[in-house]
Amino acid sequence: MTDETPAAVARHSAGSPSEEAYGFSRAVAAGDFVLVSGCTAFDDPAASVEGGPYEQTLAAFKTALGALDHYGLGAADVVRTRMYLTHVRDCDEVGRAHKELFDSVRPVTTMVVVQGLTDSRMMVEVELEAHRPGPARTLEGSKQP
Repeated sequence: MTDETPAAVARHSAGSPSEEAYGFSRAVAAGDFVLVSGCTAFDDPAASVEGGPYEQTLAAFKTALGALDHYGLGAADVVRTRMYLTHVRDCDEVGRAHKELFDSVRPVTTMVVVQGLTDSRMMVEVELEAHRPGPARTLEGSKQP
């Protein structure tokens, strides 16, 4: 389901019950960028992954990349990732999963350890942003100070 609000903004719902309950979109396309909200290995109750941090990271990014696919984008279009971990000991496993998916892309990234996520089984939550050239003014066309 996509709800086109202003012409430069499009919202996409992936059907997660949390989207309706908390009032958010899985992804929003705004101009040249597509922003994907936080994703976990538990976003799809029928396919939730209770593995370790590596498996949960791959599953969470699979959900995020699925939201990008709605806009015809993929991992190669990702320019920023954020990873929220519940324990510092998981950094290497989460980083290994990130490298597996984005090594050739090399997006800017942030990895943060947080006190907890909304479900105690969750070890990682991820967000991403992708660039889609064309819908808005390009850098070449903008005035540089």
